[in-house]
Amino acid sequence: MDYDQLGPKLAEAAFQTLGLVSTSLLFGGIFGLLLGIALYVTRRDGLYQNTIVHTVLNLIVNFFRPIPFIIFLAAVQPLARIVVGKGIGDPAMIFAISLAATFGISRIVEQNLLTVTPGVIEAARAAGAGRFRALWSVILPEALGPLILGYTFIFVALVDMSAVAGYVGGGGLGQFAIQWGYRQFDPIVTWSAVLVIIVLVQIVQFLGNWLARRVMRR
Repeated sequence: MDYDQLGPKLAEAAFQTLGLVSTSLLFGGIFGLLLGIALYVTRRDGLYQNTIVHTVLNLIVNFFRPIPFIIFLAAVQPLARIVVGKGIGDPAMIFAISLAATFGISRIVEQNLLTVTPGVIEAARAAGAGRFRALWSVILPEALGPLILGYTFIFVALVDMSAVAGYVGGGGLGQFAIQWGYRQFDPIVTWSAVLVIIVLVQIVQFLGNWLARRVMRR
């Protein structure tokens, strides 16, 4: 590996991956949170129980969530052209990753909200809290620690998605490993990208665990 030539490219690819994943997590995290809350509150005995809405949302999530990302990436390419104006490159990858993350995050949000003890919710309602106030001031704070751990897990999954995106014109460490490592038959370059990904994931995992512990001790 020529560090003088590829060292700066590796650093640039690392920052591209971080930007790609962070932006995707921002959009996917917001829409996934909203979708997960909708799944939670409309389920049977939920704050806004609605069987029809819950069934439709559940079917949508179950339909898209199991699709392998490489197939999902190709399938949403026409939609990406409509929304962001192109089917390849970082904008299209951010759109595809955000969309895929939305469905995965929604299920994690729903499952974490279900861990909140029903007695806590009933106590809040008995004290006069409305449905929205109970959701905002009781349920979400109670589930905040597990939600942080869930989003940390999703960050790791998005790093994996961003690497796959390197096959179809996306930037970052995946593209770097493919172009300068795999195609040049240079395993040192490939493993350099792997090590950077491992370090990035470990840092985020440490921060997520630390923040979750602090929240859950309150």
